[in-house]
Amino acid sequence: MALRTQPVDEVAVLGAHCDDIAIGMGATLLTLSRSNPGLTVHALVLCGAGTEREAEERAALAAFCPEAQVHLTLLEVPDGRAPSHWDAVKDGLHTFRRTCDPQVVFSTQRHDAHQDHRLLAELTPTEFRDHLVLGYEILKWESDTPTPNVFHPLDAETAEEKARLLHKHYPSQVGRDWFDEQSFLGLSRLRGVQCRSPHAEAFLAEKALLTFSGRGAA
Repeated sequence: MALRTQPVDEVAVLGAHCDDIAIGMGATLLTLSRSNPGLTVHALVLCGAGTEREAEERAALAAFCPEAQVHLTLLEVPDGRAPSHWDAVKDGLHTFRRTCDPQVVFSTQRHDAHQDHRLLAELTPTEFRDHLVLGYEILKWESDTPTPNVFHPLDAETAEEKARLLHKHYPSQVGRDWFDEQSFLGLSRLRGVQCRSPHAEAFLAEKALLTFSGRGAA
């Protein structure tokens, strides 16, 4: 059964590092922005403030959110050290939560092998307690690919655009052996197979409420 949402006006997207959001849900951002003109995107990234990666992230989110209003907050948590900066992460997330009231929250997922991703995933629902929170997956070296339970189908053109934009807007990462178009398209094609679509991005839902409506009177 395909579940269709109502129009979306405001979303929050959270990442531990610059590029997490685009890798995990870049094609979904493209789709949301194009199908919901005037969308407001509130973005929080735990590290990268004041570095070359901040410029990459701002340019990337502008490209992935065409014609949307993007409000980006970057913190200064050291890369790879988020658990030892628990207070800073919690405080930053709490402050960010007070700036927005999104209809959907996208964050990292709890079973991610990277400690920074995992901490953010654990803390996100403590601030966004009454929201639909969807955890995205991040392709990387660790064998931590999750078993998702929510799929967003994509056409091949959108999946390919995501891969191109990642390569274009994150030049600092291009040298990594896994950061290439074949890797990103391979994962999205696999998720597409799992939901009978050319491509897809996949998520893990923290908690969802369903209201089944009956047929109206004829």
